[in-house]
Amino acid sequence: MLHFRLLFCSLLTLAIALRADEPFPRDLVEFKPFPENPVFKGEGAGHWDEKIRERGWILHENGEYRLWFTGYVNKVGSIRQLGYATSPDGIHWTRFAQNPLIPMRWIEDVMIVRDGETLYMFAEGLNDEAQLLSSKDGVHWTSLGKMDVRLSNGEPISPGPFGTPTAWKEIDLWYFFYERRDLGVWVATSKDMKVWTNLTDEPVIKPGPEEYDARAVAMNQIVKHDGKYYASYHGHGKEGVGRWVSCLASSPDLRTWKKYSNNPLFPAEKNKSSAIYVPDGKGYRLYTMHDRVELHLPSEDSQPSEKRPE
Repeated sequence: MLHFRLLFCSLLTLAIALRADEPFPRDLVEFKPFPENPVFKGEGAGHWDEKIRERGWILHENGEYRLWFTGYVNKVGSIRQLGYATSPDGIHWTRFAQNPLIPMRWIEDVMIVRDGETLYMFAEGLNDEAQLLSSKDGVHWTSLGKMDVRLSNGEPISPGPFGTPTAWKEIDLWYFFYERRDLGVWVATSKDMKVWTNLTDEPVIKPGPEEYDARAVAMNQIVKHDGKYYASYHGHGKEGVGRWVSCLASSPDLRTWKKYSNNPLFPAEKNKSSAIYVPDGKGYRLYTMHDRVELHLPSEDSQPSEKRPE
């Protein structure tokens, strides 16, 4: 009887452990690198986008892939500027002839949300402060200013960087995720996109306790898949200075997050970060962005769900 109880407890523990990872579908965690990577990179010396950096953004719309990226000249004090490129397949890209789109305006770490006929860009500006821009065509952008973020009591957050802005719209409520010096991810909400108020003044994603993200975290993207929310985020461990890793976390409510037990998605020595998921009509592609764009396709053992990504 004792052996039976021990066996039962062991099986129960295993079942609980397996259930704990159920929210992480294979569609989001099993990828293989495209053999001809990188698919996009800086143009090299003599160009305004000699190098590219941090998170870029890809939208797949009307059979076309659209990429917004940050380019800069590799020297101290170089301004970070917004570039644009298009592709028929997400692999071969053509830069826009009039790049950079907004000359001499500091824009980096960008992400874009379509809301009806309007594209909203959430990006870092000078001094790593989040800014908001809007556009109808993705080429001509209007600045809506620095984002006004408040503590839960309505007071402004303390001065200093608040960057890697990530947004999600749920019905008529906007969610805005941001980091402060990469020491945690906070979330604020707004109905008018003018004033954003923290849901809680504590970070909803913190560094650690595992080594891979023990030093720093920042969110890249929210994906809603089969009714659950997933956050693509990058982390930095105490070891391997300069090595960021791509990670995943899940949430039932956009404020309580559980990290994937098999983080990071790629080994630290690969130095792949700023990852975003792009629906291609059959499933997800995963692109890592910093400091070159690399494509990852579903692995041979990972078949995309029949249900199209939301």
